[in-house]
Amino acid sequence: MGKESFHGLIQVYTGNGKGKTSAALGLALRAVGHRFKVLIIQFLKGGISYGELKSARKLSPYLTIVPMGRECFVDKKNPHPIDRRWAKKGWKLAQEAVQGQKYQIVILDEINVAVEYGLVPLEELLALMKDKPENVELILTGRWAKAEVLRRADLVTEMKEVKHYYRKGMESRIGIER
Repeated sequence: MGKESFHGLIQVYTGNGKGKTSAALGLALRAVGHRFKVLIIQFLKGGISYGELKSARKLSPYLTIVPMGRECFVDKKNPHPIDRRWAKKGWKLAQEAVQGQKYQIVILDEINVAVEYGLVPLEELLALMKDKPENVELILTGRWAKAEVLRRADLVTEMKEVKHYYRKGMESRIGIER
């Protein structure tokens, strides 16, 4: 089955464990190997030189990653107006990318967190899922995926933390977490 007859589904990677973004990046790498065009929009992320951004430059034009956020953490209870603007801009790009069908795969990294924080309306995400063109695969990552999102998805994977070295005070490492 080539790209011409590709039937896109909706996948969700959620849960409190490590690996949601990494799973999406692995899928992106596999797809790029088949010359699929992949767009990753990173909600709530920016200002950090993540390794995947360097890799995307090497895999262009097949892989494009667009960070949509600041370097600092977003205050869940009171997001800064700048964070709201980034999320709005990222959401507009997401809608255009899915409906424009320029990409076979669109990954909305940390979209579930953006919804949880009230930065992207749940109803709009559900509408995007419902109206997704048949030839676009949509991947949604981030903890706190809403029950409605899980019901609409074709595949749901929950990453569960069993043990994590962060609990011992270790910080994120270059090449592993960033």
